[in-house]
Amino acid sequence: MKVLFDEEMAFSEHVEEFSQRFIFCLIYFFFTTIIFITKINEIVKLFQAPAIGIKFLQFAPGEYFLVSVKIAVFCGILFSSPTIIYQLLLYVIPGLTKNERNIVLPISLGSIGLFFLGLMFSYFLLIPAALNFFIAYGSDIVEPIWSFDKYFDFVAVLSFATGVAFQVPAIQVILGLLDVFTGEEMLSAWKYLIVICTIVAAIITPSTDPITQTLLSVALLSLYLSGSGLVILFKKTSLDKK
Repeated sequence: MKVLFDEEMAFSEHVEEFSQRFIFCLIYFFFTTIIFITKINEIVKLFQAPAIGIKFLQFAPGEYFLVSVKIAVFCGILFSSPTIIYQLLLYVIPGLTKNERNIVLPISLGSIGLFFLGLMFSYFLLIPAALNFFIAYGSDIVEPIWSFDKYFDFVAVLSFATGVAFQVPAIQVILGLLDVFTGEEMLSAWKYLIVICTIVAAIITPSTDPITQTLLSVALLSLYLSGSGLVILFKKTSLDKK
């Protein structure tokens, strides 16, 4: 009976800790979103910056207000995600061994860094390249006047998809540490990866312009080669320690 009681107490403590961390993350998300709402004009200008020479229109009453809320929520999710992941790690880490901690912590931090690197790559390279293509194409026939709602959806989808795609090295390291593939096996498949990266870039980009897809496919291939090198380096380091 005492063992069952202790197990029930341990379970209830885990549930209580999880609930507290979940509530904290929720409050942090709402707090972050409210801050972005108060600064929404400056943030909207950042989103508009890549669309040089484009005039945006509001096609329905309240459209800009709803888009402003969408932007604030989007930014709130992005910038509260590191804190949410940190709280999740604090909850999970006590149950891990020392070796598991040495693996989980660097991969988690690297994954966060890669995601935000993908966002920056999208904002400074992919989005301007795609917009320049669309603006130039048919500019002598039609005047580019866009809905800001549709424009934000384009930017948000491309940014988020790029951030997710930049997780390739983290996934490779996990597969390498689990001995699913070696770094050498990953490198030997580079010919196939050229085709795969091209297909993935075509799928995750909401536009069909060749410039955006080429930039993203080259970035994915570079990340894949870097991830393969990291797997080889980690394995070599672990063998040297033994």
